[in-house]
Amino acid sequence: LMEVKVARLRASGLAAARGGRPVFAGISFAVAAGEPLALLGRNGAGKSTLMRLIAGTLRPDAGRVRRDGLVSWPMGFSGAFHPALTGQQNTRFVARIYGRDSESLEAQVLGFAELGAFYRLPVATYSSGMKARLAFALSIAVDFDLYLVDEVIGVGDTAFRRKCAEAFRARVDRARVMMISHNPATLREFCSAGLVIEDGRLTYFDRLDADIASHERNLATAATA
Repeated sequence: LMEVKVARLRASGLAAARGGRPVFAGISFAVAAGEPLALLGRNGAGKSTLMRLIAGTLRPDAGRVRRDGLVSWPMGFSGAFHPALTGQQNTRFVARIYGRDSESLEAQVLGFAELGAFYRLPVATYSSGMKARLAFALSIAVDFDLYLVDEVIGVGDTAFRRKCAEAFRARVDRARVMMISHNPATLREFCSAGLVIEDGRLTYFDRLDADIASHERNLATAATA
């Protein structure tokens, strides 16, 4: 039988601001292990902020997030790369952080990212698309328990996006996902429950259809306000 990994998330008193404006002011939540979740909210509600807090790529102003299991950075997120280091050096750094064999991880990333000679050049010389390919390749190569997806499950041209989507589907067969997407079909493919962010509050729904319906009501209310 295939082993399915799980990860539990718990947050307490979480507070964060963006541009001096509070986004969250003391929210707390617990997410059951193994539950694939959609994360919905209006533009500017704080979806990406919450995902970065969960990933640990953004430090909260107050409170804490506890993670039982290995949690990814948002798929395709390249903001943590050191620009003066090469793609190879950044990959080796990630291998050390996550306790992976450097040579094995390099082989996977080099084969997937299709960077050619640029892999051994500083990331500062990369286009945004090249950085995204390196970030996505690393996301796939590290065996995470929970994958965070902020709209992106593929980068690059059509063929590379198809390759990314196939690799991602193979990964989430053995792990779990928390996903931001404006595409209901994508959410229904990967998620079974969800969270809605509205006015700094987080509401949990154990059925995805109820999650989507609540989000759509919020959009309709905002449109008529």
